[in-house]
Amino acid sequence: MLNGLFFTLLSFTLFSACQGHEHPPKTTEDKLVLSKEELRDTLPHDAIDTSSAYLMGHFDPATRSEFVLIDTAYADRAGLYLRKDTYSSFKKMSRAAAQDGIVFIIRSATRNFDYQKGIWERKWTGRTKLEGGRDATTMADYRDRALAILRYSSMPGTSRHHWGTDIDLNSFDNYYFSHGQGKKEYDWLQAHAASFGFCQPYTAKGPERPHGYEEEKWHWSFIPVSHILTQAAAAQLEDEMISGFAGSSSAAKIEILKKYILGINQSCLRQE
Repeated sequence: MLNGLFFTLLSFTLFSACQGHEHPPKTTEDKLVLSKEELRDTLPHDAIDTSSAYLMGHFDPATRSEFVLIDTAYADRAGLYLRKDTYSSFKKMSRAAAQDGIVFIIRSATRNFDYQKGIWERKWTGRTKLEGGRDATTMADYRDRALAILRYSSMPGTSRHHWGTDIDLNSFDNYYFSHGQGKKEYDWLQAHAASFGFCQPYTAKGPERPHGYEEEKWHWSFIPVSHILTQAAAAQLEDEMISGFAGSSSAAKIEILKKYILGINQSCLRQE
C-alpha cells in the first residue's frame, strides 16, 4: 500500500519549518510555550488508539476517557470535545495569544462519523448549498458531486476532526484571515502555533500539495498526536473501507486516502 514516501515524510521534524520565528516569552509562574521534549512527551504513543474504528470516527467522544468537554470560554457553543492533550496545549496557546491581544475561539472540534455524515449528506442532497450557492444535486455524476463537496468538507470516515486533534478557529472564511483583525490572528498563528504543537494542514495548493481540500486558514492540527494517527491511517486504511453514507462509492475513484487523508501540508507530517 502507501508506504515509503509517506513514512519518509513522517520521519522529518515538525519544527524545522518554523526556525527563525519569535515565540511568546516564557514566564516562571506559568510557562506558556512548550519545549520540543514536552510536546513529544505530551502523551505516551502506546496510549493513543490507532484502530481503524478510531481513525474513522466510529465512537462517541463523550464516552472516551482521553476526551474532555471544552469550556465555553474557549468555544462558540457548548457540547464540543477535544482530546485532553490537544485541549491542554490549545489553552496554553490561547493564553499566550491573549498577551498579544489575540483571542481564539474554537468553532469546531471533534466530529465523529455520524456528525460528519450529517454534514456530508445535507450537502449531497442539496439541503445545504455549496459555496457560491451551488446545489450538489445538479451534478449527476457521483464523482463530480463528491469532488465539489470535498473542496471544503470531508467524507465521513476520512476527517481529521474525527481524531480530536484538530480545531477550527474564529472564522470559516479565508478572506477574514487576510485582512484586519483576522490577518493579525493568522499572522500570530503562523509565527507561534508550532511552539504549541499546532500546524495548518490545509495550506494553499501548489507543487508540494497538489491534492486535497482547498486552503483552510482556520484549521489547525495538534501534531504530537495527529502525526501518529496520520501514519496509522496510511498503514491501515483503504479507499474501499470508506462507506456507509450517500455517495461513498466514489471514494475509490477519487483515491480518497492518497489525495485527501494524506494530501496535507508536509510540515504537518513531521514530528521530532
